[in-house]
Amino acid sequence: MKSVRPISFGGALLATAAAIALPAAPAFADHHAEIATSEAPAEQTEGEKLKALFAESDARGLEINPIGRLFRGDDKNADRLGDFLTDSSFYASKRDTQLNLAKLELIDRSKLNETDQLAYDVFKYGQEASLRGQTDEIRALTEVRPVNHFSGFHTFYPTFASGGSAAQFNTVANYEDNLSRHDDYIAINDRAIGKFREGMESGVLETSLTIGNVVKQFDTQLAVPIADSQFMKPVQQFPEDFSEEDQARLTAAYEAKTQEIYAAHEKMRDFLRDEYLPVARETVGLSQMKGGEALYAQLIEQTTTLPLEADYLHNLGLSEVARIKNGMLEIKDEVGFSGTLTEFFDYVRTDPQFKPESREALTQSYYDIGEQVDEKIGEYFAVLPKTPLNIEPYDESIEQFSAGGSYSSGAPDGSRAGTFYFNAYDLPSRLTTGNVTLYLHEGAPGHHFQISLAQENTDLPAFMRFGGNTAYVEGWALYSETLGYEMGFFDDPWNRYGTLQDEQLRAMRLVVDTGLHSKGWTREQAIDFMLENSGMTRTEVVSEVERYIAIPSQALAYKVGALKIQELRKKGEAALGDKFDLREFHNQVLNTGSLPLPVLEAKIDRWIASQR
Repeated sequence: MKSVRPISFGGALLATAAAIALPAAPAFADHHAEIATSEAPAEQTEGEKLKALFAESDARGLEINPIGRLFRGDDKNADRLGDFLTDSSFYASKRDTQLNLAKLELIDRSKLNETDQLAYDVFKYGQEASLRGQTDEIRALTEVRPVNHFSGFHTFYPTFASGGSAAQFNTVANYEDNLSRHDDYIAINDRAIGKFREGMESGVLETSLTIGNVVKQFDTQLAVPIADSQFMKPVQQFPEDFSEEDQARLTAAYEAKTQEIYAAHEKMRDFLRDEYLPVARETVGLSQMKGGEALYAQLIEQTTTLPLEADYLHNLGLSEVARIKNGMLEIKDEVGFSGTLTEFFDYVRTDPQFKPESREALTQSYYDIGEQVDEKIGEYFAVLPKTPLNIEPYDESIEQFSAGGSYSSGAPDGSRAGTFYFNAYDLPSRLTTGNVTLYLHEGAPGHHFQISLAQENTDLPAFMRFGGNTAYVEGWALYSETLGYEMGFFDDPWNRYGTLQDEQLRAMRLVVDTGLHSKGWTREQAIDFMLENSGMTRTEVVSEVERYIAIPSQALAYKVGALKIQELRKKGEAALGDKFDLREFHNQVLNTGSLPLPVLEAKIDRWIASQR
């Protein structure tokens, strides 16, 4: 059996609707090099000015962050990762944001058409949000904690450098670019140590829990022989047209550079274990870190795109937890289980019928789900991605500390498939009841549709094709799970149990994230709450709680975003009645990329009004 199965969506690949049509304009126009003519050049319209600003901003941003080019299939500057964790990088990004806002103020929004006004609003929101996070105060609380077990180059770069991500390995130049990127990666590791030392001086420290996990990650990576490491994979699968001389030269160069990477990993591991870990903070919440309370408030608005208070989110989560728990009680009665709900959870956690038989069987189950979704998806979506979807387990070297599933985007032109990754670590802890829901969320129609449809729409400005905010991105994916009811997947009580468990996870996240970072909860309190209110296994709960500790506020966005999309759908159904077209509603939500929730709501309100 193959480890990857492309999903085709039955050949019904419809062209993406053009959402924003803006006139083309060259990036970095040189206004001092115009050739004199007998006639004065035509004055730009406000729409043309906006398009020019988007193009200039995008070009500047790619110069600052060359990795972004590779994810778009562009290998210009592919020999660089970027100058991350440097003053020059920080101030270049901040100046770029300030310049964008200054130029945007020169454009008269009232003279733009409706779609251009939407682009204007999204761009302004994003730039203002970026500027709020680019203060010296926020930098002093974040950059000195450059790595944890869920966020850091060491979690991303090995797969990226292996050929399993956006970096291409088709030419000798591609291989040499990768070697050059290795140098940047090694330098970033050194700079990260320097940043950690700054935090040790200022008293802004990462947690001992997260750093302990990072040490384990480096131990795992260093235990892999160099010949078997992900960094050596490119030279184990050369293109057929490479000469023997090039193959021998590149193999030797990759082995030498991989030894340097291992040395950098060992240096980082030893520093964290021997110097940093003894002084890292034992508490886990941001409110218990110097400056953390203000940082958490800023992060809440950044991730939810709404000015919400931690107390409001905590209480919303408690309400949702109670509602969903009642739904699981109904399933317990439906399947004839006579014990308590806690005993029912234990039954599902431990009964062999709900465990994957093998990695291969787990993989096949996702293939089967993908085929069933293919058969139904056209009933709910008028516009489907051109980009195919692959299904793969995580690489075994990283699966222990990875989420239950994730999505990696494909190339904008569809030449590289998107990939739904699932976790096959510790199979006895994995429950098959949640497989359908995980596929709908990470694969189709979740992240795969949302990301692919945006980046395939070349009429969108680049920041809307490739940018995004967590509330929209994860809110859409969680909303996508609910479509399983209409598709008939959750007529099966065990699949419905699985989706309620996943929805409960997102509700508990509101309670636990705010509990940890605003109310002083301990790791153990958070674990106990999640075990008491769900059927998740302890392995799953510990992984989730340690994720929230590592990336505060990110988990809040799922439920907030999904509730907003559900609210907008209900608003449309109530206002339009029989005229409500679900396929067109989904198109309206997806066809302009990831929108801040206030901007999305205004757009859907206008659409509803236009359909009356």
